[in-house]
Amino acid sequence: MIAASERELDDFLARPNKADIEAMRALDGDLMILGVAGKMGPGLARRARCAADAAGVRKRVIGVSRFSNPGVREALEAAGIEMIAADLLEAEQLAALPDAVNVVFMAARKFGTSGAEYLTWAMNAYLPALVAGRFRDSKIVAFSSGDIYPPVPVAGKGATENTPPAPAGEYAQSVLARESMFEYFSDRYGTRAALLRLNHAVDLRYGVLLDIGRRVFAGEPVDLSTGMVNAIWQGDANSVCLRSFALCGTPPAILNVAGAETLSTRWIAGRFGQIFGKEPVFAGTEGPAALLVDGSRCHGIFGFPEVSAEQMIEWTASWIGNGGPTWG
Repeated sequence: MIAASERELDDFLARPNKADIEAMRALDGDLMILGVAGKMGPGLARRARCAADAAGVRKRVIGVSRFSNPGVREALEAAGIEMIAADLLEAEQLAALPDAVNVVFMAARKFGTSGAEYLTWAMNAYLPALVAGRFRDSKIVAFSSGDIYPPVPVAGKGATENTPPAPAGEYAQSVLARESMFEYFSDRYGTRAALLRLNHAVDLRYGVLLDIGRRVFAGEPVDLSTGMVNAIWQGDANSVCLRSFALCGTPPAILNVAGAETLSTRWIAGRFGQIFGKEPVFAGTEGPAALLVDGSRCHGIFGFPEVSAEQMIEWTASWIGNGGPTWG
């Protein structure tokens, strides 16, 4: 797959595999995705819809968002997703949502939070408590982040699910608070949940591979201070999400979601340089530690990601070379 347009890319991300189809066939009840209009949400919603249709089961796939990005709502409605516009921080609007047996929590505030830290905490800690209370009788799969772990030696396999969290900075701290809210409601009310510590999803329009590739293409220095990284194709991460309802329990299941390979920043830049015919320029030196996770438990349950690092790099290089749009 080398997409020539965003439409082709979105169609590819929405294409379910056999495991996704079986997961939707086995899923009891409808599916609601909170925060559906973000980077990963549209692909997840469309994949779920296509998987349910391919399984031959009647199932509502409902997407909820404020829809601040123009055109997202219309595109998802055209794909058969039921759309609800709501500000989830408004208690009345959250209470008015229909019940759903299965809920994906994707609503979050991510990086770039300087100057509005209060909103980061509201979205990442207060909102999960509201959602966990509203859907306490549902199964909830909630996205978390590997950023809650401490840096680990780059010579190792990465932080495991048993590594004690040590979040650095308000974003990572608020993500750990998100997990704690779901754990609290699971303990108090028996809410069944799974927490996916993602590190880090990419598609051709965003992510660490695009960031490195664009720098190589433009002849700009690639910073080596983070010498090793994780990356997983967005479609593979969304596939894990759909299948993780089978893991929901009390206490919540915890799962690292990452690619099968731990990637060297220098190697990634060198591979882009080979494709572009350009010698990468580097700045800084590799450190002894980085924010890395070990995704082997996830791979043992669901299998290895379908898209390899080499495929992601080749597709991204083609996208960059053809001037494909990016999300910054």
